[in-house]
Amino acid sequence: MASGPVLQETLVKLSADLKAFEGRLGHRFRRPELLVRALTHGSIASPTRPDNQRLEFLGDRVLGLVMAEALLAADETATEGQLAPRFNTLVRKETCADVAREIDLGAVLKLGRSEMMTGGRRKQALLGDALEAVIAAVYLDAGFETARTVVTRLWGRRIETVEADARDAKTALQEWAQARRLPPPRYVEVARSGPDHAPVFTIEARLENGETARAEAPSKRAAEQQAAAILLGKVSSP
Repeated sequence: MASGPVLQETLVKLSADLKAFEGRLGHRFRRPELLVRALTHGSIASPTRPDNQRLEFLGDRVLGLVMAEALLAADETATEGQLAPRFNTLVRKETCADVAREIDLGAVLKLGRSEMMTGGRRKQALLGDALEAVIAAVYLDAGFETARTVVTRLWGRRIETVEADARDAKTALQEWAQARRLPPPRYVEVARSGPDHAPVFTIEARLENGETARAEAPSKRAAEQQAAAILLGKVSSP
């Protein structure tokens, strides 16, 4: 990169697992040091091995532009008020983490011992951040058109189905309960793990009829939304 610390290697040779990851990602790097940096978490970084935070910052913006363009192209009549929740659904950390899991990004994350011991390869925040960094690495390696191609392929049908996915799960579950004359759902924190700077909350959504569902996320709000979505799927199934 033009400024800040850079990797010391003048020629980085990717390991077999990183080459396999390139295949899952759908991009072969001309500058493989960018991929290495994108996968390097702060827990293992050093002055000669910078972490992926700067790339994450850039990748968030690249992802946002790709999704904004895709939404405008998909619905030429949508208002800003309609587009905003769809956009937020596509770029939120939970979505990025889901995509990261689909390409098994966690398997190639470069983590310090403490993060590995606390399940860092499965943490939603780490996966989402790393995927944004990888998007930035693709952009810097091959330009915006290639980054857009990679992102739209990875997001796939999420872009087509985003209108339904963007519906607020807690609101939808409450409407389901009200339609059946049930009290509003309750959300109970049943567990909290991880360090103070990176907590993981386990929330259980409960309905008066006895139905429940649990979800984990790095914030209570996200965990509540996920638990509501899971429970709504359960009670709405035929």
